[in-house]
Amino acid sequence: MKNFLLISFSVLLITSTFTFAQYERQPADSIGFCWNATDMDALIKFLETNNPQIEKTNKSIIAAISPHDDYLYAGNIYYPLYENINSKEIIIFGVTHATVRRAINDPKGIIIFDEFNKWPGPYSKVSISPLREKLKSRLNKSDFLVSNKAHGLEHSIEALIPFIQFYNRNFKITPIMVTAMSYEEMHKTAQKLSNVIVEYIKQNNLTLGKDIFFLFSNDANHYGEDFNNSPFGLDSTAHHIATQNDKKIIDEYINGEISENSLKLLTAQIWDSPNNQNTVPLWCGRYSIIMGLLTANMIVKSLTGKNLKGQLLKYSDSLTEKVLPVKNTGLGTTAAYSYKHWCGFFSSVFFID
Repeated sequence: MKNFLLISFSVLLITSTFTFAQYERQPADSIGFCWNATDMDALIKFLETNNPQIEKTNKSIIAAISPHDDYLYAGNIYYPLYENINSKEIIIFGVTHATVRRAINDPKGIIIFDEFNKWPGPYSKVSISPLREKLKSRLNKSDFLVSNKAHGLEHSIEALIPFIQFYNRNFKITPIMVTAMSYEEMHKTAQKLSNVIVEYIKQNNLTLGKDIFFLFSNDANHYGEDFNNSPFGLDSTAHHIATQNDKKIIDEYINGEISENSLKLLTAQIWDSPNNQNTVPLWCGRYSIIMGLLTANMIVKSLTGKNLKGQLLKYSDSLTEKVLPVKNTGLGTTAAYSYKHWCGFFSSVFFID
């Protein structure tokens, strides 16, 4: 009887531990990002030492676009953004990458929530905002999917957390993955999201930027044979043309005042379609940026009567940056760079005057 009770208790303990562990999300990428404090401290020390004159914004920012590429490639582009983010709550709009889409039968026209209790961070576990469950309860069931599998595989949201947590040890997140959808579908979903979030902000007496912040995860053009994306060739001239095209799009559609019209025009620059005559770069955050900016701008417009304004902090790419020589960490790279395989990335901030 005693042995039976011990065995039963052990099974119960293992089952309980397994169930609890299921609800603490684990890192999807243990190579490109920092998941312990020592490595993150070393990375920031390197970036501080090697970016002494980095241009920083003096604006009170409400939202931002962040890269999610490997830290050893994009660390210099993450760096000028994150010390500006000290909000209690951060809503993160992430990508649904191809590997994730294949694993979950490629859903379209929806956003994806998770149901993890905690997310990983290098300094401590990260808590989930009650806003996530409020959104689930208020949106139509046809507007979203709840999938720990999708969020557990996707790296575009987790990539932002170590940088947030270095500067801000007390915050909660609302993670939202965005799938492919038409602009009309996206506008409707953004309107529903903004209505619920505005209500949440008012109920909790939150201040934009100080108490609640909006982050949009994106890497810019993924260029080369590995991405089936080399319209300009595979040499230094092609690299120059492609990066200049990224910068032109940022300057014309992301810098300056944001409006529904400007965002719709931006889709013509970064969304491929049979009727689109533009040479469209392969931005993996092409849906998260539009959904995030639509939602955030609707919220800002509702609360202040103003539109967001954008400002580029820094643009670069993996071919230009190469691999940062950060020593004595567990950091690595998840892909090699060359003219046949490189990725652009940038950080931008959004504010109101």
